[in-house]
Amino acid sequence: MWTDIDAHISQVTGEKFHSSQRRSVGGGCINQGYAVSDSKRTYFIKLNQASQVAMFEAEAVGLEQMFATATIRVPKPICWGTAGNSGYLVLEWLEMDSGNSKAWEEMGRKLAQMHKATSQSGFGWDINNTIGSTPQINTWTSDWAEFFGKHRLGYQFQLGRRRGGRFPQAEELLKAIPELLAHDPQPSLVHGDLWGGNAGCTVQGEPVIFDPATYFGDREVDIAMTELFGGFPAAFYRGYDEVFPLDPGYEKRKTLYNLYHIINHFNLFGGGYESQANSMIARILR
Repeated sequence: MWTDIDAHISQVTGEKFHSSQRRSVGGGCINQGYAVSDSKRTYFIKLNQASQVAMFEAEAVGLEQMFATATIRVPKPICWGTAGNSGYLVLEWLEMDSGNSKAWEEMGRKLAQMHKATSQSGFGWDINNTIGSTPQINTWTSDWAEFFGKHRLGYQFQLGRRRGGRFPQAEELLKAIPELLAHDPQPSLVHGDLWGGNAGCTVQGEPVIFDPATYFGDREVDIAMTELFGGFPAAFYRGYDEVFPLDPGYEKRKTLYNLYHIINHFNLFGGGYESQANSMIARILR
């Protein structure tokens, strides 16, 4: 496997690469991650089953699209494919650090600039991708409330019921979405999975986001998720607001947007996420 990956890197970069050093690093709960080096160059490699290579291709396309905005830093995709029973994605290696207040403020500004990248096709994306390992449907839709109701919450509720979940107020919530999402957002290029584990800074202090679930949607979905698991530093929100202030009503919409991720967590991991989702639904409908 490693010989095939080395050959692919060599072919794409035009420089001979032989991974003489390999070490396991965090790849998230879905993939295995490795840092591979030939003592001169280092790459980050994600591995999964060969059947999951489409997930890596979609991630690479998303990173390329975000990279092309020339706004916030993302790891540049090098190549992807299959080797034996494994699917792989090779990315630029970035030395990461926690970052200081200045770096997080800059991250807010840079993300706001990326969110100004829009689409004439409406809400969605050219291909489906994944949120974690769950399929994420990105069928182009002209109306945001319709897109979010059908391809985000509606789809997750379907998966949740198949898993045995009970969401008694789901239909009431879905009917209320056009009213809840009546603020008429533009289609913004969003990261799609922007929690604290998918953002950081390089050792030089440059903000970076990674592991995206890219599509064109309401930019508030990204900001909402930054608040879901503890929140980003306050400097991040100051920087964002300086460039692209949020619309009135965000504080209520953020619970609706984060519900998508909580139901997805139920579908991936089960446990107490079902009761958390139902509490959120009740709060939204109150």
